[in-house]
Amino acid sequence: MSSFSRSVSFKQRAASINSPGFCRKTWVPRLFCALIVIGSLVSFFFVIGCGYLYVLPNLTHTFHDHADRFSNFSGSEDTCDVYNGNWVLDDSYPLYNASECPFVEQGFNCLDNGRTDNDYIKWRWKPKNCAIPKVNVQLVLEILRNKRVVFVGDSMSRTQWESLICLLMNGLEDKNSVYEVNGNKITKQIRFLGVRFSSFNFTIEFYRSVFLVQHYWAPKHVPRRVRSTLKLDKLDDISREWIDSDVLIFNSGQWWIPGKIFGMGCYFQVGNSLKLGMPIASAFRRALSTWSSWVESMINPKRTQVFFRTFEPSHWRNLTLRQCNVTKFPLLEAGGKDSSSFSDAVFEVVNNMTVPVTVLHITPMSAFRSDAHVGTWSDRPSLSDCSHWCLPGVPDVWNEIVISYLLGSNEPASTSASTRFKNV
Repeated sequence: MSSFSRSVSFKQRAASINSPGFCRKTWVPRLFCALIVIGSLVSFFFVIGCGYLYVLPNLTHTFHDHADRFSNFSGSEDTCDVYNGNWVLDDSYPLYNASECPFVEQGFNCLDNGRTDNDYIKWRWKPKNCAIPKVNVQLVLEILRNKRVVFVGDSMSRTQWESLICLLMNGLEDKNSVYEVNGNKITKQIRFLGVRFSSFNFTIEFYRSVFLVQHYWAPKHVPRRVRSTLKLDKLDDISREWIDSDVLIFNSGQWWIPGKIFGMGCYFQVGNSLKLGMPIASAFRRALSTWSSWVESMINPKRTQVFFRTFEPSHWRNLTLRQCNVTKFPLLEAGGKDSSSFSDAVFEVVNNMTVPVTVLHITPMSAFRSDAHVGTWSDRPSLSDCSHWCLPGVPDVWNEIVISYLLGSNEPASTSASTRFKNV
């Protein structure tokens, strides 16, 4: 018999065995038929189960790998408030050595200026329901390739600017590839400082604009006590330099106090009208409105991601006498310093804007850090300083949060402009 005939014969016998009538027409007991059926079902479900156990983890892994491309933020986005948390000791901190970073002002390098305790550089901010991702410096350098990062504000802004430069330099082998574009030394007098990371073709720039609006000499025919004015309806004349940036971070508030305004003979002006009786809080709110109008009209949200950092609390024991008591550890209670009318004004203005602006609400977290101020460990030890921060220190955490936003890791619904950095 040919092989073809044997094959057909085998198929016919197999068909007869699997036919419904087989159990009725042959000598095979019905129990044996039941065992065959049960065995077939068990084998079927066993194969399906093995496939499930093998395929599902791989699908899950693939899904999370895909999701991680868009978010390194650990925790539930629905419940996470990155600004609600506490400070915890972490021996992996600090993120850099200030003495090895040429862009830290001598006045902020507290360890180099004689501070002997170093616990203050080892505190990490831990949100309650999530975690700020650990900075991947190489990834951030790539994300910022061919871009402009611009800080605008007062000396607190300059401190954050210095912090970000040092943090990113820590990931470079060739430190000489990073330089100030005009060869300037980092000082508080210069209105513009720009540091270029030549290997990645991006700059991190600082523009000193303590009020954000224009500060001019007093107009003619005004009371003698008026030496200068803040033109609340005109943004600083260097604002044209901020336009073509990719990341734009503002702050203001430290100079909006009576001693630095009225005490210096400075008053407020709107148009040609001098506002001698205008309170500082109202003037600040008016200046923010001018700023918001400028952002709405001059900033392209498809290119530029805008941030505004809230007020940084100080910890003076007696501001009039310039006395401060730098503690060894963070405070257990904020002592009312976790809120500020300046911060409230920022939220009020930003909430009414159409261009997305991310508010970096660092006021509450910074309120606990009475241990991290410069104190007498500056380049002028005769003057206590409980406003500015040591580096490394608290400004590094502000930058960690900024980086998490740029990576799309901590993006609230109101900051959709940050999504364009996700796929860089």
